[in-house]
Amino acid sequence: MKVSVIVPAYNEAERIGSVLEAINNAERIDNIIVVDDGSTDRTAERVRESGIDLELIRLEENTGKANALSRGIEAAPDRTIMFLDADLRGLEAKHVDDMIRTYQEEDLDMVIGVFHKGRLNTDLSQKISPHLSGQRILSVDTWNKLDKSKAEEFGVEMALTKLSLAENLSTKKVKLTGVTHVMKEEKRGFAEGIKSRLKMYMNIIKTTFTPTKQKK
Repeated sequence: MKVSVIVPAYNEAERIGSVLEAINNAERIDNIIVVDDGSTDRTAERVRESGIDLELIRLEENTGKANALSRGIEAAPDRTIMFLDADLRGLEAKHVDDMIRTYQEEDLDMVIGVFHKGRLNTDLSQKISPHLSGQRILSVDTWNKLDKSKAEEFGVEMALTKLSLAENLSTKKVKLTGVTHVMKEEKRGFAEGIKSRLKMYMNIIKTTFTPTKQKK
C-alpha cells in the first residue's frame, strides 16, 4: 500500500522541520506533500532547506485547512492519504508507521492519531474530544464523500467525524505517545488564542447537535 502524507502549514517555519524529518524517516511513506497556505514567514524556505524529497505547493493567500488539504490531495499520486499537522512536537517515524500499519493490517476506513503523554493540556483536550485530532489516515474515495462546505464551516476534523458517523466507517484511534502540538494561545497570543478556541468549541456544539443522516 502506497501512502501520500499531506502537511498543511501556515506560518510554521519554526516547527515544520522536525515534522518533516520524522515523516521522511518513516518506512511506510511514499510521497510527502506540503501545502504552504499563504504563510507570511519562512515556512516555504524552511521546507526547501530541509533537503527532503517532497512536493511543495504554495498558495498566495491563506485559504483555510480544508482547501489546503484539497489542494494536496489533488497533487497526491496515491489513493491512501495521511494528514499530519505542521506544528507537532515529539513526532517520530514510529508514530507514522504505527498509524499506517494499523490502517492497513486491520483494513480500516480511517485511523485517528491522538496525543498521549505529550503534555497535560493537549492530552486532556484529545481525551475529551479525540475527534478533533488532525492526524488521520483515509482513502481519497472517503475524502471525496466529504461535504467541503461543512469542512470550511465547522473544521475538517469535525466534518470527517460527521462523515464517519453518516457512512458507518470503521475507525480506530492510535495513541501517539510523547506527541503534542503548539496550542492556539501560544501561536496567536492569549486573547486571539482564546477567541479561536471558543469558536472551535462552538463548532463542536453545533456539529454535535446537528442531526446526522445514517447510511441505509
